[in-house]
Amino acid sequence: MKPWLTASIVSLCLAGAVFQVRAEDPPSPRPELKISYAMAATPLPSGNRSDLWERIRAGFALPESNPELTRVHERWFEQHPGHLERAIERSRLYLYHITEEVEKRGMPMEIALLPMIESAFNPNALSPMKASGIWQFIPSTGKVYGLSQNGWYDGRRDVVQATQAALDYLQNLYKMFGDWELALAAYNCGEGCVQRAVARGGRQYASLRLPTETRHYVPKLVAVRNIIQDPERFGIQLDPMANEPYFMPISLKRPIEAHTAARLAEMSLDEFTALNPGFQRRVIHTDTQGVLLLPADRVETFQFNLHRQGLEKGSLQTYAAKKGESLAGIAQRFNVSVAWLKEHNPIKPRNGRLTSTQEMVVPKLATTPSTPKARVSSKGDTPRTAMRKHTVRKGETLMKLARHYNVRVSDIQKLNDIKDRLQPGMELNIPADAAS
Repeated sequence: MKPWLTASIVSLCLAGAVFQVRAEDPPSPRPELKISYAMAATPLPSGNRSDLWERIRAGFALPESNPELTRVHERWFEQHPGHLERAIERSRLYLYHITEEVEKRGMPMEIALLPMIESAFNPNALSPMKASGIWQFIPSTGKVYGLSQNGWYDGRRDVVQATQAALDYLQNLYKMFGDWELALAAYNCGEGCVQRAVARGGRQYASLRLPTETRHYVPKLVAVRNIIQDPERFGIQLDPMANEPYFMPISLKRPIEAHTAARLAEMSLDEFTALNPGFQRRVIHTDTQGVLLLPADRVETFQFNLHRQGLEKGSLQTYAAKKGESLAGIAQRFNVSVAWLKEHNPIKPRNGRLTSTQEMVVPKLATTPSTPKARVSSKGDTPRTAMRKHTVRKGETLMKLARHYNVRVSDIQKLNDIKDRLQPGMELNIPADAAS
């Protein structure tokens, strides 16, 4: 703990490239930070470009106040292209949202790239000082900024919530120092650290006596900025990124298992959890954040499958478990294993019994068993099991056909080896009704 940290200081640890230390990342230990409040800077003009990178470049505003150190980091990224390439690939899920928020607040667009040097855009990044998420909040600072943290959910890893908190914090620092370079320095080493440096040697970032890691902090960000500005000069291939939302929020009324939500959206569990890393368990449930994120092109599929399978009210329910209840008894009551209960709930039993009263997630109990009936053909005499043919008409989409034939979009895609838009005149094989 640094001497300047007192009990009244709420700390923030920013792990940068040090999360779960990798040999290829430049070492940079993170100190803790204090909290203050601030306002946004002057808004930047927005553009209507198809490539998000062009929109980001239009908002760059930081000076290059220490060219020597900037060149050091440019060379490092040139020598380790894989580091930046992986960070850029991960950023594709989140960068449009962050760009929107940075632009709304009139902040320098370099700040949208800050997670490149904090976490390489890894929402599961965890520093030795327990800083977590792409913006690397430590627990205490996360709580100050309203980022809930419990056994179900960690808001520091929630990309939407943590972005809001991080930008609030940076605006606070800008109000305090009136300079974005100093605000970023304070984001790295703390307000007191920068205040003392300013008192000793003026307000020029490059000339301040700051900790080594903090002196390199802004030049490292500027180096990333320069590479994004002119990737060819550094031998980096920067593919265009769509200037449109990658994800959309979906409100939940009931808990849902993560693998069920992923299945309804017809996406892999890994893709699903990359957008919803804040949820701690294999269940989407929290008492403060009933929202999950889905790729924009999967929202309609999710809602259609949710309705088709009758899961609007969920397949899970909450159960108010009492202190002293046995896990074996609860498991038997809801027809699951004790291992299932432990996997889906943040519980720490003692001798197989709960040590406190708590809310648990359990399966919904079926009222009466039912046997699905086979759907018959229009003639009413034989089950409909054969493939059907459909000739695509103008204006028809995969989703419309899936609804019409009561099948999944993915079933039509797999059966016909198609991925996107339909063309009028195409002849499709339609699988038998899933209910048959």
